[in-house]
Amino acid sequence: MVSSKAATVKEYLDELPAERRAVVSAVRDVILKNLPEGYEETMNWGMICYEIPLSRYPNTYNKQPLGCAALAAQKNYYAVYLSALYCGTNDEFNEDWLRKEFDKAGKKLDCGKSCVRFKKLEDLPLDVIGAAIRIASPDEYIRAYEETRKSGAVGKRKIN
Repeated sequence: MVSSKAATVKEYLDELPAERRAVVSAVRDVILKNLPEGYEETMNWGMICYEIPLSRYPNTYNKQPLGCAALAAQKNYYAVYLSALYCGTNDEFNEDWLRKEFDKAGKKLDCGKSCVRFKKLEDLPLDVIGAAIRIASPDEYIRAYEETRKSGAVGKRKIN
């Protein structure tokens, strides 16, 4: 699955084969347990998204809710998108922190632009993902997003 047309998270999970649903559900549980109040779980961009609704913050460059994280079962791997980490909401929690935490857990980090890819649940240190989800309240994320927009850097920073 690359992009789903599911309208709800339940529909998305239901369309996954049982083994893939178990992996996505386990990561989703960690995200929901650590998600700061004020974000909503939705379906957007063909994946499960964790967003600040437009009713709370309508001033986005693309007129879409401001997403802090997402979760997807892609064709050949799974992906957790950590936009709050990528946006620089907290100086302590950045790509260097993420790499060090993966190293401490004995895991190999496979990441791209805010995307952590993994092939099986055992490849992902769930406590690290939980910490990355907790890093920014909606207010902190909005503040970082606005600073990034002012600098003209939205979408230009890359995690290597």
